[in-house]
Amino acid sequence: MRRPFIKMHTTMRALLAMVATLTAVTAPVVLEPSDDAEPQQKTERIRSTAAQRDAVAITVYNQNFGLVREVRTLALRNGRVSLEYGDVASGIQPETVHIRPIGGRGLQILEQNYQYDLLSPEKLLEKYVGRTVTVYRMNPQTGEDESVEAEVLSVNGGPILRIAGEITFNYPGRFGFPEVPDNLIAEPTLLWRLDAGGGEQQVEVSYLTQSLNWKSDYVMVLNEDDDEAGLTGWVTLTNQSGTSYTNARLQLVAGDVQRVNQGMERDDMRLRMMADVAAAQEAPGFSEQGFFEYHLYTLGRPADVMNNEQKQVTLLESDRFGVGKRLIFNGAAHYYRGQYGQVAQNQKVGVFLDFENSEENGLGMPLPKGVVRVYKRDRDGAQQFIGEDLIDHTPRDEKLRIKMGEAFDVVGDRVQTDWDVISSCVYESSWRIDLRNHKDEDVDVMLVEPVGGDWQILSSSHAYTQLDAWTFTMTPEVPADGETTVTYRVRVRWC
Repeated sequence: MRRPFIKMHTTMRALLAMVATLTAVTAPVVLEPSDDAEPQQKTERIRSTAAQRDAVAITVYNQNFGLVREVRTLALRNGRVSLEYGDVASGIQPETVHIRPIGGRGLQILEQNYQYDLLSPEKLLEKYVGRTVTVYRMNPQTGEDESVEAEVLSVNGGPILRIAGEITFNYPGRFGFPEVPDNLIAEPTLLWRLDAGGGEQQVEVSYLTQSLNWKSDYVMVLNEDDDEAGLTGWVTLTNQSGTSYTNARLQLVAGDVQRVNQGMERDDMRLRMMADVAAAQEAPGFSEQGFFEYHLYTLGRPADVMNNEQKQVTLLESDRFGVGKRLIFNGAAHYYRGQYGQVAQNQKVGVFLDFENSEENGLGMPLPKGVVRVYKRDRDGAQQFIGEDLIDHTPRDEKLRIKMGEAFDVVGDRVQTDWDVISSCVYESSWRIDLRNHKDEDVDVMLVEPVGGDWQILSSSHAYTQLDAWTFTMTPEVPADGETTVTYRVRVRWC
């Protein structure tokens, strides 16, 4: 009877031992702190300024924005680093910022912030709401400053203070603050939290910014016979981005680049422009190249582009190219839809200059849009301004026409001499145009007649040329100090 009891007791002891073992394995282990334990690693905070720039390049678009690319050398410790990246443009678009390490060292970006809560008297007071400041005011009797302690209650509409248990506002005096709050900065700053390897590390940072802009202007000098000219193109660069770029590689993009509204930009143009910052070729002016569906102009030397500065650089020069002066007398489509008598008397004749942007003609560089100002020397050799016009982006081998103004000595009259209604939508009209030339030489005047509808010339005193489906032209010669009369009859169908 004793053996079964002994066997059961042994089994129970084994089960209890197993439970004790499992409990020992799963129970938490509590260790007493040791004097040799390593303290938690602190995040080092470093600041980088323009003094650490190794290279900088800016690409400016003629739509009031630009791409900034710069390389800086940073001295980093191994581990977590808080990097304050200063001297960035105040018009920066933070969502376009890109940072990448150059070289083999590891650099991981954990977080990016853009701090733009800039230090100002108003901001400083706002940060001290609920805190105590010192207010100084001069005692008129002693002429010395006296100070009082004041609690800032509110700054809406002006500071509201509690002084000696009394609430007051419009209190005269100047404020003294014990310190600048950490969340106020003197200039816009990018802040990165990085996991970095130790030692010096080069990084490339790029971003888009507003308030970088450029425009082109052209100075054209016409020769005595009005058949040749010289042209100088100027680039005017305006930097209001909030920072300066010294010894920068400067590039300009001409074209109509797509931008997304509400401050969000497409990244494809930025990524296409992420070329390494390199030294430019030794050349005095701009070189041009096709880029995507735009044109890229690169200055052949480094340039200083200072904040709140306008800089002018020569874009192109041509000493001699062919031009043609043209006098144009314009009509109007509504003339052919009703019955009139004399529709124009002493009408001005426009003066235009035509030229081709081709290498054969002494030009050939794609011309960014801008204003062309034209000059000509008088008989005494003094250069006089004779007109200006705006041109759009113009590729090479395209023709341009710029308007100079209205001719002084060439005028014209336009008279409708007959009007017949053939049917409900078919009309015939006869016209006489009298051109008078008070100059000492013969001139050719181009008549531009935008008829519209389905038209047919029934008769004309001069040969005509169909310019397009709606327009025909005639170019009669008007003798010196004489007059030429042009007549024609036209049938127009509107339905």
